[in-house]
Amino acid sequence: MGARPERVSIAVPTGALMAGGLRMLGRAGLARLGAEELGRKLLVERAGVRVILVRPADVPAYVDYGASDLGIVGKDVLWEMPGSHYELLDLGFGGCRLVLAVPQQSRLDGPETWPPILRVATKYPRTTASWFEARGQAVEVVQLHGSVELAPLVGLVDGIVDLTASGRTLRENQLRITALLGTSTARLIANQASLKTRTEAVQAMVGRLREAVESAG
Repeated sequence: MGARPERVSIAVPTGALMAGGLRMLGRAGLARLGAEELGRKLLVERAGVRVILVRPADVPAYVDYGASDLGIVGKDVLWEMPGSHYELLDLGFGGCRLVLAVPQQSRLDGPETWPPILRVATKYPRTTASWFEARGQAVEVVQLHGSVELAPLVGLVDGIVDLTASGRTLRENQLRITALLGTSTARLIANQASLKTRTEAVQAMVGRLREAVESAG
């Protein structure tokens, strides 16, 4: 009777990337899990793999502190939380854009129209401040945690920096895109110590996920 394979843990985000993350695990032959089967479970164990379901913003913490060997997380989260993990792989799903949007009637339409100090609302303060700083533009960042689209419509800010996949929510709130800050997709990250101390088992799982990405085209 052979030894059981070493179990590798992977943190999968709940929310928008959860379905894509579970499909990726299934395509790689690591674990076939459906939303109905999971229910309210936050921890699922299969032969050789432990799946940990956490909030998207918590994935880097679980990986950085070693509670999980690997993690699936949006690039937008990594922009705000660089952490100590290694970013290994672009998983190629969950694509969306981080954009600067302003009201339809706004005169702002590019750097030449920006005021000396631009006031912007966002859930991504670190990324926003860094992007404007790189362009020599002074910016006052107002951090909000929800309904960012409302802020320029009631005069709180000049514009917003937010994620959008289709642009539909922006259009429905009479906002238009005036700049692209970056493009985000789901990424595979790894704990540094896991890669050094459990190299064979962790790299085997990384290899299967890489093959799944390549087979998906």
